[in-house]
Amino acid sequence: MKYLFLDTSTTNLVVAIVIDGKLSYLKNEPCGQSMSIRLMPVIDEALNNCNVKIEELDKIFVCNGPGSFTGIRIGLTFAKTLAWALSIPVVPISTLEALASGNASMALINARRGYVFAGGYNDLLEPLYDDRYVLLSEINTDLPFVSYDELEVNTNIPKIDVLKIIAKHENDKGINPHLLNPVYLKQTEAEEKLNG
Repeated sequence: MKYLFLDTSTTNLVVAIVIDGKLSYLKNEPCGQSMSIRLMPVIDEALNNCNVKIEELDKIFVCNGPGSFTGIRIGLTFAKTLAWALSIPVVPISTLEALASGNASMALINARRGYVFAGGYNDLLEPLYDDRYVLLSEINTDLPFVSYDELEVNTNIPKIDVLKIIAKHENDKGINPHLLNPVYLKQTEAEEKLNG
């Protein structure tokens, strides 16, 4: 089985290819605002390095948030389009679960103005603290913090364990690409202004 793993919802672009349970390619690079420019070249590089044709993919695993509104849409648009074109399943993964996958931890993404997206996961990737939008000052946990962002707490850089994520979700049926939706956990600034 050949799987593509994709995360564009943080400041880092993560692309992985897993072939028959083995990690054949992994790139985790800071992208900032160049996510849309880097995505296709990195996927092309991944497929070429693994001698995999895009039509040979069996399933796509994609992080659907929370995180960057624009970043999430970039990844989901690509995953939806590819899954639909190839008639293959697409499996949504919590970005916070992916960030916490390297070790049991509380994953944090800066949501600005003192808020974070936070989710805590154990070594089996079972949620200990449901994904939420919360003030950073309100988080009290014994778990270590991981984040790509500079925050007012000590954090470690996430070490995404793609094989652990795939093992947990490999038997997930996947969803119709048209039903794949972002998980924002909060309204956009435009929605807040409109409703405020």
